[in-house]
Amino acid sequence: IVAVSLAFLVGVWDEFMQAVGASERIFEVIDQQPLVTAPDRPIALPPRGEASVEFERVSFAYPSRPDVSVLRDISFSIEPGTTVAFVGPSGAGKSTIASLIPRFYDPQQGEVRYAGIPLTSLDPIALRSKIAIVQQDPQVFSVTIADNIRYGSIGASDQELIEAAKAAHIHEFVTSLPAGYQTLVGDRGVQLSGGQRQRIAIARAILKNPDFLILDEATSSLDSENEHLVQQALTKLMTGRTTLIIAHRLSTVQHADKVIVLHAGTIEQEGSHSSLVGTEGLYQTLVQHQLL
Repeated sequence: IVAVSLAFLVGVWDEFMQAVGASERIFEVIDQQPLVTAPDRPIALPPRGEASVEFERVSFAYPSRPDVSVLRDISFSIEPGTTVAFVGPSGAGKSTIASLIPRFYDPQQGEVRYAGIPLTSLDPIALRSKIAIVQQDPQVFSVTIADNIRYGSIGASDQELIEAAKAAHIHEFVTSLPAGYQTLVGDRGVQLSGGQRQRIAIARAILKNPDFLILDEATSSLDSENEHLVQQALTKLMTGRTTLIIAHRLSTVQHADKVIVLHAGTIEQEGSHSSLVGTEGLYQTLVQHQLL
């Protein structure tokens, strides 16, 4: 009896210590200071149709590596309703620019503005409600397909959800499943193909109905059928919206209103595809070596 009781107490003690360790990690997260804070009196966001973005002499380094400058004195503008493609080698700063617009971080120098208003004067939550992001590897949760899409707009009706899925060219696939929209997708969407995850993420963005779209293009690893469907869905999503694309495909860059070429955290070139491809420089090199 004593041996059994001792073994039981050892097990309880082990579980207790695991719980203590877990709670310490939880409180470490709770106690962390936010990287950005809301202003005491935020400025109201303008109505739809004014989703412009401006970077003025922005320099940035991540808090984890403050001595490594990722962006250096960057200035550019994205006009309402236009599509701007960012290209450049890996590590040039493309994803960092995409992270600064929703104000996940604040730059150490310079200013980022949305609709002419400094981001530091806006409520971050209100700002992010106007922006949709479709990542290269989209976040898909271990819930149903319907819940994954509805994450874009929690209060959306079933009909609105279905219309978004149709626009993203995922509805036909979903309705072919025995459980339809109530199908569980597994951890990180393991039950789905890459193209299906992309289209669910696009449907989520369509349902959100954003003013500003950030798109990390990710069709290079898809088969031709999925690539075609994803491209159709992206075209639908981009229509009438201000769009920033981290571009990996020449076809996307060709249709952009403006191309910004980044290298080592600085803007190397800026202009239309037709003007840049005929000018000696990094962009011409990327095109000639089929790196786009």
